[in-house]
Amino acid sequence: MKAVILAGGKGTRLAPYTTVLPKPLMPIGDMPILEIVLRQLAHHGFDEVVLAVGYLAELLMAYCGDGSKFGLKIQYSREEQPLGTAGPLGLISGLTETFLVMNGDLLTTLDYQALYRYHRQRGAIATLAARQREVKIDLGVIEVDDQHWLQNYIEKPSIRYLVSTGVYIFEPQVLDFIVPHQRLDLPDLVLRLRENGQRVNVYPFDGYWLDIGRHEDYEIAMDEFARRRAEFLPPADSGEQA
Repeated sequence: MKAVILAGGKGTRLAPYTTVLPKPLMPIGDMPILEIVLRQLAHHGFDEVVLAVGYLAELLMAYCGDGSKFGLKIQYSREEQPLGTAGPLGLISGLTETFLVMNGDLLTTLDYQALYRYHRQRGAIATLAARQREVKIDLGVIEVDDQHWLQNYIEKPSIRYLVSTGVYIFEPQVLDFIVPHQRLDLPDLVLRLRENGQRVNVYPFDGYWLDIGRHEDYEIAMDEFARRRAEFLPPADSGEQA
């Protein structure tokens, strides 16, 4: 099975760290977040990975090499100019079978093999892994009608959303909807698929998930990995007995 990891962004919200390091190489405990992702993918049966690189690509290539130290075959696809999150897929050759796409900065307990199986069972062109998030509004929310008469008054409500985790399973036909060398983001690709009558599936996931995009997220990730290491890594990699 093949996976594409998006690792070409500048990670500006994590500056100044990302001035000298690509975000996927930010250390979480004793290894970069990207290494955690690679070891998880290998554990779940993926054997080929394409790293879509751009910013500070040489550092990523030097660290990951050919992937043999992770039990993987790693290849690289380099974008010369930023193409968004979906655009880089148009540069990658060999995506002829079902493949996974994900961001390279996620700390999660998602079972990638289960996601893959679910996608194949549902017969969709694309599957998004999604998770419930609760957002608390620390204000009184007022609902009115079109004449501004009060209809409801809710003190500090919590709103639940189903949000994308940044992990996708795609059929190779999605490449027909990507123009090579043209910028395109994954949400726009998904909407383009729907607009063209394609079936897009959602995989509900209720485990741990954190997008390491901000300084506070990075601090949380380090604490969570130290406390729950065995949940994120296969037994042989976490220091536990299988």
